Amino acid sequence: MAEPLEAPSTPAALLAAPGYAARRLYQAYLAAWVHTVDSTLTGPQFAVLTAVDCFPGVDQGSLASSVALDRSTMADVAKRLEERGLLLREPDAADGRRKLLRLSEAGKEKLAEVDARARRLDEQLLDGYSPLRRRVLLDELTALAEHWEHLAAD
Repeated sequence: MAEPLEAPSTPAALLAAPGYAARRLYQAYLAAWVHTVDSTLTGPQFAVLTAVDCFPGVDQGSLASSVALDRSTMADVAKRLEERGLLLREPDAADGRRKLLRLSEAGKEKLAEVDARARRLDEQLLDGYSPLRRRVLLDELTALAEHWEHLAAD
């Protein structure tokens, strides 16, 4: 019987690439999210529910950039949440093309349930980092994301 092949090590060129490191982080985060937080509610859906909870009645288009989604993805995410009964999308009386968002009662309950697990995951992700180091790391990641978003927009 043949012995299993050993996986080759990661090439140095990949280890030196920030995009590769970001992809690894994101893949690990997605796996941790599904395992720890919720297997049916995605991170973007959670972000939309969280933002709508903070800004009830906000219009769908305006909310997109604040949750790092483009407008078409935002529309798709909001529609899926509405279909699941978690979000209410109502036409704006002043402009029927705009959709105003509110959490349904089921959405409020789901957010409360998932938010507690998401906060626990946040703690696990940064376990071993002091509060100051956490703040510095998150500030650096946010600055890097903004820089990369700017590069993508050019």
